[in-house]
Amino acid sequence: MSVFITALVLWLLLTNFSYSELIVGILVSIAVAGVFKEYHGIKFDGKLPIRLVLYIFVYLPVFIVEMIKANIDVAARVLNPKLPLNPGFVKVKTALKSPMARLFLANSITLTPGTLTLEGKEDAFYIHWIDVKTLEKKEEAISGRFEGILKGVFE
Repeated sequence: MSVFITALVLWLLLTNFSYSELIVGILVSIAVAGVFKEYHGIKFDGKLPIRLVLYIFVYLPVFIVEMIKANIDVAARVLNPKLPLNPGFVKVKTALKSPMARLFLANSITLTPGTLTLEGKEDAFYIHWIDVKTLEKKEEAISGRFEGILKGVFE
């Protein structure tokens, strides 16, 4: 039910309010809620409004700063071919237990230029990284700042 309400509110915010758009919004929201329920085991709870506020005011600023830094890094590598590229796959362990927190972490990593989350298994994510610096425990640089804040928001 919460997915339906969230999708409908988002629909109404993005469109002009008219009866025909309201009907289409309801139908689309039902479809989105059905797909979400069918393929994802993520449940929303009563703390969603509080979590949404924390996400917007605590997590998004950190994510935006990290995304800008990653964009600058990737742009520098494109514009200066002498900068080294060390692409590779890394396994990043996570302490996040909530499926919602894990989903947001995987999406945040993927949305950051130079990284792509390929798979999440048990307590780890497998990520393709444009610049693998070492084979030691430095891969927390990918998710370190994200994980701590997401733990506070979703767990």
